[in-house]
Amino acid sequence: MNPSTETGTPSRPRKGKKDHQRSAASAAETASKLEKGPEKPKETTMEFISSMAAVLVSGLFIITFIMQAFEIPSRSMEQTLLVGDHLFVDRVRFAPETKWSKALLPYRPIHRGDVIVFLSPAQAGLYLVKRVRGVPGDRLHLQDGRLYVNGQLQDEPFVQRDSTQVAYRDNFPAVPATEGEGLTFDWRLSMSSHVQDGELVVPPDSYFAMGDNRNNSYDSRYWGFVPRENLIGRPLFIYWSFETPEDQYEKKGMGERLAFIGNVIIHFFDETRWRRTFKMVR
Repeated sequence: MNPSTETGTPSRPRKGKKDHQRSAASAAETASKLEKGPEKPKETTMEFISSMAAVLVSGLFIITFIMQAFEIPSRSMEQTLLVGDHLFVDRVRFAPETKWSKALLPYRPIHRGDVIVFLSPAQAGLYLVKRVRGVPGDRLHLQDGRLYVNGQLQDEPFVQRDSTQVAYRDNFPAVPATEGEGLTFDWRLSMSSHVQDGELVVPPDSYFAMGDNRNNSYDSRYWGFVPRENLIGRPLFIYWSFETPEDQYEKKGMGERLAFIGNVIIHFFDETRWRRTFKMVR
């Protein structure tokens, strides 16, 4: 006879090992939910679209008003910048100050030695990159290819030049230009009005700019001063550099462009100049 039946005590089923494991798991899950709090609702389609739109608008604002991508098309700034260097340009640092923003944004005046990106005074719509060698009020001249500013010979470790000699180019502005020098019509007419005692005087709101590859640079010696309003900004750093032919920017045909894109895809790894990635421009 069952003892529990005799005494009237109801029998209880014993919990097995699996029941204990399920109870422990349930308790752990409950504790986890309490720690995490209520589940967050999933993002709706409209919320996702709004988030993407905000990202795109922010990106467009940065590209339009703060930074701009720029590619070096010529050898005029070697070895500082090479053909095929892709840069980000700071559009804020040299922008005209405004009353509401001058306390917030890092404005500063342009200094002699700054590398700048600007619209060419000689060709509409063409972006150029050169180094400022004269600021408003400076008196400058070249003698045998060496630059003097306000009577002082300039230390220019960034300059690259070859052994060739060209009278006008290397002794500017003392030696008159010949017809074949490539001066623009306007600069040929106006240059003499800025020359005093054999030196060129930089007028207000203007800059004298030259390439670091001094003997292979079409610059202020040939088309004059860079007006303040032509300034775009200053290069910050190289984000990508690829081996590129110097005449690539002149190739406008669709077939030529597609051929170059194909070359980039095929040779991306072996013709990218990895050592120049994120290099600061100075």
